[in-house]
Amino acid sequence: MRFLYKTDYDQDIRLAKHGGHRFWYTLLMTALLLAPWLMSSYLLDQLVVIGIYSIAGLGLMLLCGYTGLVSLGHAAFLGVGAYTEAVLAARGWPFPLSMSAAVLLSGLTGIIVGLPALRVKGIYLVIATVAFGAIVEEVLARWESVTAGNAGLMVKPAQWLGFKFTGESFYYLTLALVVLCTLAVLNLLRSPTGRALVAIRDSEVSAQSMGIHLAKYKTLSFALSAAFTGLAGGLYAHKLRFLSPEQFTVLQSIELLMMVFIGGLGSIHGVFFGATLLILLPQAIAVAKDFLPPAIGGAAGLQAVVFGAIIIGFVLFEPLGLYGRWTKIRTYLQTFPFYRKGTFKREKSFQKSERYR
Repeated sequence: MRFLYKTDYDQDIRLAKHGGHRFWYTLLMTALLLAPWLMSSYLLDQLVVIGIYSIAGLGLMLLCGYTGLVSLGHAAFLGVGAYTEAVLAARGWPFPLSMSAAVLLSGLTGIIVGLPALRVKGIYLVIATVAFGAIVEEVLARWESVTAGNAGLMVKPAQWLGFKFTGESFYYLTLALVVLCTLAVLNLLRSPTGRALVAIRDSEVSAQSMGIHLAKYKTLSFALSAAFTGLAGGLYAHKLRFLSPEQFTVLQSIELLMMVFIGGLGSIHGVFFGATLLILLPQAIAVAKDFLPPAIGGAAGLQAVVFGAIIIGFVLFEPLGLYGRWTKIRTYLQTFPFYRKGTFKREKSFQKSERYR
């Protein structure tokens, strides 16, 4: 088992804590860079979708996992970013400018939602975000002169300086943005702003007693979360090449929230675990249908039942999500054969007490 002895502040805030981190992350990036030559076009498309959902997950993780605020309206920010990018791209805006506008408008929308939401918390905040999502969905459906309403809106390929991002080039564009967003969130979390957000999540009373302005940082968290989700929305528009209001309903918001919950709240790794599961699980269910009895495989609600069972399983047996389970497996492997059965007993006791708080 590895023990790290930190002797200075720079070592404490270093992104790669030791040589093992640098080795595995370098290996992962090498595999991702070589993916167009190692994978079929179908798998590469799935990897692009995972990257897009990961960017949206980073924004939602910043709000839910690190600030402690729950939102069921993030599909609205995804829709704002997607439609802004689609409309500006159709008018000939270069990709960097149109995407910047989509991110900025989504961030401003997040501020509009965040300011009223400061007065409520818990289930009332969830209701407020659901209402906001319903409003945005209705606006997208009714503002036909801009969004084309329920008829749908065709989206041009992303292009800049005469070059169109399609196929492999769009994959590398998505990969670059995923890496930049991940680094941005990691650096934000180790800054005073990130530490303030975590303090608010742990205890608002304690955070306020230390001089943290709750309204300021909660609004900032909503704005940043919406901006990341808007960026994902812009990529989502170019990936699908067709937009309609039905793509940004409350069900989409539930999927995004389920992604960060199953991946592991409060974990950047959990975002990518959750996004991978969310995208690949429907494909696995489709394959498994051929091996199931017709009465089960042909059932219309099979996917919903599987997703619901997975959520219930994580709530009951692994509240820390996929990354929490991986952490326990890694600890077991590192300490074997000296692993203690009660290593995580204190954690379970804490979780039980939290349920009755």
